[in-house]
Amino acid sequence: MRQLTQAEYRNSIADIFGSEVEVRGFLQPTIRIGGLLAAGTSVLSVTPVGFDFFTKLADSIATQVTGAKYRVKLPCAPKAPKEPDDACTAQVLSHYGRLLYRRPLTQDEITSAVNLSSGLAKSQNDFYAGLRFGLASLLQAPEFLFRMENAVPVGNKQFALDSYSRATRLSYLMWDSTPDAELLQAAERGDLNTAAGLEKQVDRLMSSPRLDVGMRAFFNDMLELDNFDTVSKDSILYPKWNSGIAASAKEETLRTVIDLALHTNGDMRDLMTTRKTFLNRSLAADYQLPFQFTGEWTPYEFAPDSGRSGVLTQASMLAMFSHPGRSSPTKRGVAVMDILLCEPTPTPPANVDFSVVNDTSGPLKTVRERLTAHATNSACASCHHHSDPIGLSLEGFDTIGQRRTTENGEPVDLSATIKGRHFVGAAGLGQFLHDDPKYTACLARKVYAYSRGVNSDDVPASAFKAGYQAFADSGFRMRSLLESIVLDNDYFSAPPPSPEATSSAPNVPAQ
Repeated sequence: MRQLTQAEYRNSIADIFGSEVEVRGFLQPTIRIGGLLAAGTSVLSVTPVGFDFFTKLADSIATQVTGAKYRVKLPCAPKAPKEPDDACTAQVLSHYGRLLYRRPLTQDEITSAVNLSSGLAKSQNDFYAGLRFGLASLLQAPEFLFRMENAVPVGNKQFALDSYSRATRLSYLMWDSTPDAELLQAAERGDLNTAAGLEKQVDRLMSSPRLDVGMRAFFNDMLELDNFDTVSKDSILYPKWNSGIAASAKEETLRTVIDLALHTNGDMRDLMTTRKTFLNRSLAADYQLPFQFTGEWTPYEFAPDSGRSGVLTQASMLAMFSHPGRSSPTKRGVAVMDILLCEPTPTPPANVDFSVVNDTSGPLKTVRERLTAHATNSACASCHHHSDPIGLSLEGFDTIGQRRTTENGEPVDLSATIKGRHFVGAAGLGQFLHDDPKYTACLARKVYAYSRGVNSDDVPASAFKAGYQAFADSGFRMRSLLESIVLDNDYFSAPPPSPEATSSAPNVPAQ
């Protein structure tokens, strides 16, 4: 069971009922596990406050769908608008229930929802008032709010996901939304249980422009761009930084990644070295560039001497992993290790003294000097020696991503040595990461973990071995990675149930 994310919920409602139906509110926050919010959805529970919120959301959506403006789109109309009509109610709830639950409703589920609607329609002398409550009951049900994956035996004591669970996993990975009509029909026919049928649907999903939406969701999660909601900067030191620049910086990174990964089908290693990006007027001001372009967003390539190299030198990553009033080599280094190399840094001990690092007015003028002094503490040295060289090579940029050459009047030293390899500045770091196989392996690991909602730290390399090999053979193309992972024979496998395991999910047989 995986609770729908904010985006998955909104996208699903729009696809099922139409974009004109509003989702008036926000879901409870998720938690990040193994570097991914997607993994956190597998351990979330609904609190009483959260359930009350889901109930209000469900009623709001059902009210809109059964209102006078929308009801012409319903599959049928009642014989008399002031009386119950169980046949029409069953038709409407079966239609939307199949889309909401991502599988056909059982007869008991239909009967229960129809009886609820009928009783209320009778007591209120209003067919649509009753239908509203029946529909709301589906919208607040666990079967909609959670992506429930059901496994069935496939012989030799082996288990695998049923066809509807396969459709759901594919759709939310590729499109960040509920399965469409064609994918549900393929599940109903059992096509997704065959290699040819599965490949046909994967090709269709990947050829759609909606793949952009799904991959934006993945990279937003992997790069932790959701953290921009809490980023703040010292308004006295950085008066030009505002919410507009923050939103633009996030969009710049997503546009850059999607263009490379999908639109040009580029080598994903180039994400660490490319100087190509997209700018709007707000970002041009932050990057101290003249904006002489037409349109809101325009392709742009930084000059070779700009110091820029890949997404790590974009304002989003530089600003997210810095302090409000100054940069932070440690935060930047830790972020790179965790996000791009799958090497999380341990939490520092509670009694660590950070006074040397934080003393920007003392005799140690540069952060490199302060970190060197701080790392003399044996409790801190191992972690800082691990991550600080990465962050120090990015010190050519301040806390909002602007280029700089000095700090407190002293020249900034951008040299670094990692694993015996010496380089200078962001361009050197970008090339180091480009060439490091840990980066591409980490990307493959997180795609696999994201799609299955599991902790990436717990995913063995063997789980995505075939997918990674195809990824490498393709020249590290994102489309090849996606396709090879979901078409792998073991992708839909499931562990056998434990003797005490129970499930509230109905038993929907595989086709």
